[in-house]
This record gives sequence, C-alpha cells and structure tokens, in this order.
Amino acid sequence: MKENKNGSIYELNGVVPLRKAIPLGIQHVLAMFLGNISPLIIVCGMLDMALDLKTSLIQNAMFIAGVATLIQLYPIWKVGSKLPIVMGTSSGFIGTAKAVGASFGYGALMGASLVGGIFEIILGFFIKPLRKLFPPVVTSLVIISIGLSLLPVGIKYFGGGAGSEDFGSWQHLLVGTVVILVIIVLKQFKKSFLSTASILIGIIVGYILAICLGMVNFTQVQDAAWFSLPTFMPVKMEFNLQAIIAMGIMFIATTVETVGDISGITNGGLDREPTHEELQGGVIADGFGSFLGALFGVLPNTSFSQNVGLVAVTKVVNRFVIMTGAVFLILCGFCPKLSALFSVMPQSVLGGAAVIMFAMILVSGLQSLLREKIDDRNGLIIAMAIGLGVGIGNVPEVLAQMPAWVGNIFAQNGIIMTFVIATVLNLVLPKSKTEAAEQ
Repeated sequence: MKENKNGSIYELNGVVPLRKAIPLGIQHVLAMFLGNISPLIIVCGMLDMALDLKTSLIQNAMFIAGVATLIQLYPIWKVGSKLPIVMGTSSGFIGTAKAVGASFGYGALMGASLVGGIFEIILGFFIKPLRKLFPPVVTSLVIISIGLSLLPVGIKYFGGGAGSEDFGSWQHLLVGTVVILVIIVLKQFKKSFLSTASILIGIIVGYILAICLGMVNFTQVQDAAWFSLPTFMPVKMEFNLQAIIAMGIMFIATTVETVGDISGITNGGLDREPTHEELQGGVIADGFGSFLGALFGVLPNTSFSQNVGLVAVTKVVNRFVIMTGAVFLILCGFCPKLSALFSVMPQSVLGGAAVIMFAMILVSGLQSLLREKIDDRNGLIIAMAIGLGVGIGNVPEVLAQMPAWVGNIFAQNGIIMTFVIATVLNLVLPKSKTEAAEQ
C-alpha cells in the first residue's frame, strides 16, 4: 500500500498527528490490558509465587508486550507482519502452563517457552508451503470460532470477572451497560474522532462511574513505585523434555490462532486476505515474542484477538497509531504505578467494550465467509467445523476421558478443533470441476 502523507488513521502507513494518535493508541492498550496480565496472575497464584516476583513478572509482561508489538509493526528482517497487530501474554497457555509449572516448576515452564518460541519461528518460515491449509473458507471459520470463543469471556468481564465475590451485581451490570451505550451513541458520529475513539471514551466514562460507585480501591496504586527497570531472567531457566513437548504442542495451536488473527485484521480492517509475507512475518514475530518473553520470565506472547475486534469496530489500522500504544505499554513496564492504575480498573468497565469487540470478530469472520461460494461442499465444512469445534469448546468435559494432552489442545476454546476439522474436510472432500480447475 502506498505511503499516505496525510496520515489517515484508516491507512496502514503515514504519520498521524500525536494529538490523535496517542488516545487511539491507548485505546488499543486498554482493550488488552487485563487480558495481558490475567494469565500471569492466574498461574502465579496457582503456584503460590512470592508477591515481589509476581509484581516483577506483571511489570515485565507490559514491557515485553510493547516490544513485541513494535516488532510486529516495524519488522526486523523477516520478523514482523507490518500489520496493526497488538501482542500480549496468551491466555491459551494457561491450562498447560499450570500443569507444567505444578509438575516441573516455573523455571522448566520458562525453558519450555523458550524452546517453543524457537519452534514457532521455524514454523513461520514454512507458512508459504503450508498456505494451502489456510484457504479463505478455513481462515473465515477460524475467525468465527475466535469470536464465538471470546464472547463468554466478554460476558464474564461484563459481570465483574469470573470468580469475583460480587459477580453479576447491579453495579457491574450498570457500568458495563453504560460503557456499551456510550460506544453505541458515539459510533453514530460517522468518521469522526468521537466514533474512532468510542471504545476509549466508553472505558473512561465507565471507569469514572465505577469510581463514583465506590468500586475502585487505589491502595495498590499508592503502594506502587514510580520507576523500576524490567528484570532480566527473574527465574532460573530449566529444560525438561516433557515440559517442552507439552508446550510445543500448544505452540502449534497458537500458530493456528495467530493465522486467524492476522486474517481477521486484514479482513476486518483492510477488506482483503493476508499475503504470504504478512502471515510468515506475523507467525515468526509471534515466536520471537515468546522467546523474548521467556528471557524475562513471561508466559508466551501472541497476537491479541481483542484488538482484532477493535480494528473491526473502528477500522483504525494505521501503524503509527498502534505504535503509540506499544510505547505506552513499554512505559507501563518502567512505571509500576501506571500499570497499577489500570490493574485496579473493575473488569466490568472493560466488559462493556469487550462484548462489542468480540462480537465484531464474529461479524468479520461472517463477512469473510460470505465472500465464498456456500455450496453443498462448503456448507458441510462449515456445519461440521462449527458444530464440533465450537460445540466441544462449549462442552469440554466430553473429552474428559481422553489423554490430558488432548483436552489441553482441543478443549481450550474450540479454535483448534474448528481449524483441524475445516482443514481436513477441505483437503479430503472432492471439489467441483470448476474449483479444481481454478487451483
């Protein structure tokens, strides 16, 4: 795409004025902030890690997410997609990370993440010959599956966060509803700053309302330091073959999800399919982010589906805009007090925005799917992939009698099962003579 000297927020390239870029960039950060630190909070809590180490790891997560996002935006050699992809700590690894950490320790988990990152980098270099596994009908179904799997997450945020004592209270539901209403109203101001910044404004309004309702405790913000350097290798790394194999399988799964996210970005924001170079660079950057994250004691990094939904809602794809958000993430990695300010934000504030963003991922996948011919063959692929993939994702206990690794991969959220079924059926079901000739 040609450089846009005027710096439109709806074009990949060009420099947007900072007064417009910074709030839109921070909007992307707010969309993923809780999701970025939640996996570490969950795993650290389960492993009963010391508070100071836990705090250090959360700080490192902000720093690594910012650096990995910059690499996606502005590639180094073949590492990066040149797309508005926001990186962050992957929640898909939580189940395997908890099992590996409990069995072999956090050091073995980091060693496995380091090796897994290298493995995903290698996978990235083979994306082009594997591209036949990712035709539009398959990637569209993966995008749809991502949206469907995230909707329950958004609703849990909307209710105040699963497991919270006041989950579903009227205060949380009120805050989430107000955020949704603000976003809907502002989206009516077409192509204006109010429309493109609707998510950010909605979150700010929701946060202020939550403070007025007495839902925010600022003790953590008061206790946090103003400045602190990220800690390199906060835990001693170990290498255990069983841990490496378990995490390696999950890195195959996250590669599939990353391909879906990249397709979601290009479909939802650029109205096209991704190129070989974008897929390759995106997956390689995914692996490099996880490799780098392991050196700082952080769980594997991957592209964030939350931000795919945000792009689908706002159509803001300008790399400079997202870069300001990445810089903000890095600053959070050096300023614990800034991180704490967002950490204490009630989950229902994000929930109102998340419901809209996650649903828009689903809409983006449907729009992509509707570009394809829905004949008997594709109809069967769609029915089986969504039926079994999403179905098992919603009823994971159906795999309870299977080996643990089967459940860890296929019962996490249905995305991988959807991909596997769609890919296999696309390869084995006979194509019409017209389709065969086109290929």
